[in-house]
Amino acid sequence: MVRMSAEERRESVIRAATIEFARGGYYGTSTEAIAKRVGVSQPYLFRLFPGKKAIFLATAERCMQDTIRTFEEASRGLEGEESLHAMADAYTKVIAERPELLMMQMQTYVAVGAAEQEGDHEFGEAVRAGWMRLWDTVHLPLGADINETTTFLAYGMLVNCLVAMGFPPGHRVWEGMYPSARFKGRLEH
Repeated sequence: MVRMSAEERRESVIRAATIEFARGGYYGTSTEAIAKRVGVSQPYLFRLFPGKKAIFLATAERCMQDTIRTFEEASRGLEGEESLHAMADAYTKVIAERPELLMMQMQTYVAVGAAEQEGDHEFGEAVRAGWMRLWDTVHLPLGADINETTTFLAYGMLVNCLVAMGFPPGHRVWEGMYPSARFKGRLEH
């Protein structure tokens, strides 16, 4: 049997944590569940990450990076409306194929609000920094137009909410979306 390096094991923790946090959120997910999914002990998990918060923040950062990469790849060489539709289409494909990324995003925003209520601003600072990288990633391909960027990201959040609530493709709630932003897949809970 080939042994994994610590970095490979960290990656497996992030993948497992994405699934677990997507289902249960920060407060409803135990490190025991993450360790079990990875196939390691909790003490080993804490050798890789100093605590649950560090696991969650690393997972949230990975989720944001995956979304940013999706937009970068989709918009490469395009601009304006072509870029908008390519990014929207790529994003709806990703959330159809990997619904845990969508749910992890949603759980991340909830965790920020809950943490800030408790006086913990680290969650919010990290997530807002990621959001600004996301903003910058779509801003230039959309012609560096603040209104276009805001509208695109607002549609994206609406897509997130509608998919998270389980509205199926073809439902009338999708009719007001531009075609590339209409959800085409199926979210499995």
